[in-house]
Amino acid sequence: MIDQIIATADKIEITFKTLKFGFVLSLLLNVIITVILFKITDLFIKKLKEHSMKTDSSVLSIHLIPILDRIIKFIILFVVIASFLQSNGYSITSLIAGFGITGLAVGFAAQQTIADFFGTLAIIADKIYKLGDYIKIGDVEGTVEDINLLSTKIRTLDDFVVTIPNNNISAAVITNISKAHRRRICEVFGVTYSTNSQKLTRAIEIIKETCDFDKRLHKDSIVVIDELAESSINIKLFAYVKTNNYNEFIKIKSDVILDIIEKFRAEGIDFAFPSQSIYIEKNEN
Repeated sequence: MIDQIIATADKIEITFKTLKFGFVLSLLLNVIITVILFKITDLFIKKLKEHSMKTDSSVLSIHLIPILDRIIKFIILFVVIASFLQSNGYSITSLIAGFGITGLAVGFAAQQTIADFFGTLAIIADKIYKLGDYIKIGDVEGTVEDINLLSTKIRTLDDFVVTIPNNNISAAVITNISKAHRRRICEVFGVTYSTNSQKLTRAIEIIKETCDFDKRLHKDSIVVIDELAESSINIKLFAYVKTNNYNEFIKIKSDVILDIIEKFRAEGIDFAFPSQSIYIEKNEN
């Protein structure tokens, strides 16, 4: 009887030691797998950063890379832990259910944040704009000063900083003015109706020559008599400036207009201004 008890105790001790050794071995193996997968992830993230720096001047993707790193490592850790628990006889159903309920609650609480994040992904995918670009979104127009995971900051011409959620931007019509190869001058010069045909022709020539000789403008300018207005004959200029920078554009436009004004005055071509002619009927009686 005593021998049987001793034998049973020995078997229990051996089984316990075997189980304990198996548990430790399984734990050690999972730790090694986790470390290896983390190292592979670090290598992947490093290559991704290098590629992003070479191919994309926007820092937006660089901001997202650390987030991607954390997401991948979290998934790896979750899968390894779940696999370890399952292999050692633990149920992971309650763990998954807990994550599901928590995720649902967080999702409801952070709907706008999640929407802004996916809006950021849309901006990255379409490569809509980058830092330093001059853009127009609705009534907001200015230079992109900062881009982050949730919003874009735009410096307007009034030197205000406007912050727009990226979710709103992804659903809006965006005009990236910086991507234009050139900017258009569309200007009207009104001369008086007393201007004779020779001076009218000369006025058109002056405008055309001014644009053709200015190296900052393309050579495809168009000058036409556009309209017979109430108090002026309107000559319209269409010309294209060789820049997409707004500050340079308005400076060149100002120079061109000033040059035309000086030449008009030198040739005695008068600019019109709103006026009325009053006729008084003479009464013979």
